[in-house]
Amino acid sequence: MSTSAMILSIVILLLAVVVIAASVKVVPQSETKVIERLGRFHSVLKPGLNIIFPFIDRPKMIYRREEVGAGEHKYAKMTTTSSIDLREQVYDFPSQQVITRDNVTTEINALLYFQIVDPKKSVYQIDNLPNAIEKLTQTSLRNVIGELELDETLTSRDTINTKLQTILDDATNKWGVKVNRVELQDIKPPQSVRMAMEKQMQAERNRRAEILNAEGEKQSAILRSEGEKQSAINRAEASRQAEILRAEGEAKARILQAEAEAEAIRNVSEAVRQTATDPATYLLATKYIETLQTMTAGNDTRTVFMPFEASSVLASIGSIRSLFPTPPLKY
Repeated sequence: MSTSAMILSIVILLLAVVVIAASVKVVPQSETKVIERLGRFHSVLKPGLNIIFPFIDRPKMIYRREEVGAGEHKYAKMTTTSSIDLREQVYDFPSQQVITRDNVTTEINALLYFQIVDPKKSVYQIDNLPNAIEKLTQTSLRNVIGELELDETLTSRDTINTKLQTILDDATNKWGVKVNRVELQDIKPPQSVRMAMEKQMQAERNRRAEILNAEGEKQSAILRSEGEKQSAINRAEASRQAEILRAEGEAKARILQAEAEAEAIRNVSEAVRQTATDPATYLLATKYIETLQTMTAGNDTRTVFMPFEASSVLASIGSIRSLFPTPPLKY
């Protein structure tokens, strides 16, 4: 074989390799490519092995957002590629300044979770899809936060996330993108506002502590008054029971005394009847004698005036001697 024939064979072989390489496209799982034929949309490749016409069909180049670095030095840059990722993607947007309805400038950053569901629309309906999604998220976040006051912004994250997700999903639907959710990552009010909020929080805690102390003192006073009330009731009940028992005792004592006096009177009456003397006269004379003893008691000289009727009573005293035996005389 001549040298020229060998060179021609090598050229043909290399050309065949180039043609085959340009005709065969292997697409990874969860990715796709948009193929243009002579500048017009032709097809969307499926994952796996695909055959296209070389030099006539070519993949459409798109923009891809890549995050570079880490921590505070992390930033995003745009690159070009022909592969379209169909998996759910996360965009971590940098912090931005937003103004609330009460004119407080707040620093907020958000996370966006989205997925490309129509590769054709994502390529032909928007020029730079990552940049468009980022700008749309920032402007929508400003609009939503601008309708809320600072306190509502800090306490209504779920509401803000839901509003943003609805707005972004409606806006990106024509781009073939499905926004699954939006998460506010950090909300940082100004330093002066944070200090004021800390003072307010401390004041609120102090107020709650004072309320709890007041409630405790109130309950303590109520329990103490209930205890004093129950104690007074118990003392009154005890005094009443004591009075009742004392009255019952006195009543029983009087009954016993009356019964004893009645028994004594019966005995005396029985003895007087045996001497044929009037018992009433005897008892009256006895009372007179006791009274005279009381009247004449003492060392001072007294003049005692007695009624005339008493002479008849005293006259019966002589008959009393007959009731008692005469003691024998002692020598």
